[in-house]
Amino acid sequence: MIVEGGGSFFGLKFILLIVGLWLILFLFGEVTRRLLKVERRKMFSYNHVNARHKKIDWGLRIAAMIMIVVGGFVNIARYPSTLLFLEPYFLLFVMIFVTESVRIWMERKYAENRNAYLLTLFQLIFIIILLIVLYMTNIFGLFGELW
Repeated sequence: MIVEGGGSFFGLKFILLIVGLWLILFLFGEVTRRLLKVERRKMFSYNHVNARHKKIDWGLRIAAMIMIVVGGFVNIARYPSTLLFLEPYFLLFVMIFVTESVRIWMERKYAENRNAYLLTLFQLIFIIILLIVLYMTNIFGLFGELW
């Protein structure tokens, strides 16, 4: 049975999309890291520059979690006319942008390798461009009409 909006291959398309995006981001990071001569960061760790960065980062994460919960309650109360800036996906994108911007600032100010902040900056710009392209092309039309 084929379901409207995704078809019988939805799971396969989704897995291929995630793997493809991860591969693109990984390759971009590796090439950029080698060009800038920056050490590889540990995977799945926070990689704080110093204690101050750790405190700021955790403060931002906690504030984002609170905003997501509060935004969820506000948008549920306002349904169907929800507020975009309180949608969880929008708040998540804002949180990622703000935390990475703080990382760029802290790396520029305190990191041993002065090119570390450039790597983070280039990665952030690349991710923003990639997300805009995915949004504007409706994820390259892979899943039919999503919105």
